[in-house]
Amino acid sequence: MEVTGILTAIIIGLIIGALGRLVVPGKQHIPIWLTLVIGVVAAILGTLVAAALGVDDTAGVDWIELLIQVVFAAIGVSLAAGAYGRRRH
Repeated sequence: MEVTGILTAIIIGLIIGALGRLVVPGKQHIPIWLTLVIGVVAAILGTLVAAALGVDDTAGVDWIELLIQVVFAAIGVSLAAGAYGRRRH
């Protein structure tokens, strides 16, 4: 993977992580770096699932792939917020 690929993954990870965080109701007490990691992992998993379903390369914006990525991010943020919240208190 090239430097531009890594930077792109980080930027997309931030966006996906932020979208996942917005979808989850309430305030999540997790650090931004954890949101970034969750977003990057969600973007990768979402792309893999979209490829397995055959919807990873469509004309225009890949809305289904984006939706899958955001769902993975929302699940990851929910799990992390629950685990991180219990650990801190």
